[in-house]
Amino acid sequence: MSDETAAASAPEKQIVIQKLYVKDLSFEAPNTPAVYSQEWRPEINLNLQTKNSQVGDDTREVVLSVTAEAKLGDKVAFIVEVHQAGVFLIKGFTPDEQAQIIGAYCPNLLFPFAREAITDLVGKGGFPGLLLQPVNFDALYIQQMEEMAKAKAESATTSDKH
Repeated sequence: MSDETAAASAPEKQIVIQKLYVKDLSFEAPNTPAVYSQEWRPEINLNLQTKNSQVGDDTREVVLSVTAEAKLGDKVAFIVEVHQAGVFLIKGFTPDEQAQIIGAYCPNLLFPFAREAITDLVGKGGFPGLLLQPVNFDALYIQQMEEMAKAKAESATTSDKH
């Protein structure tokens, strides 16, 4: 088979953003107005999660959930949560490539939109703007894959002993 024939028979690789949207968002400031009078030196806890589901043959919805909690001492100043979603056409990739696209590439695309929504909500709550630093979703994906492989290896070792 010639190189041209092989190239023609290989499926075309495509990633197309079909829709970006906020799926859910919430903001709570349970200790206002008392927290406004305190010195603003919050401890910020950040939690990131991704979920995905198939919505068509080559189409997936990926949802990046970002939760930020600000505490002043033992009092919660605010909790903000944004579920930023996107529908992506992902076509022509191997299963491993597709998993990395869903687990790292798509969250990288969604994060700036979630960050903007969080900054906006925190400001509307009367607090100084919260600017989230960039996140390396590629490194997080690799770390998750390594942890899953380690857990699988440990599980296999444990089941061999029984």
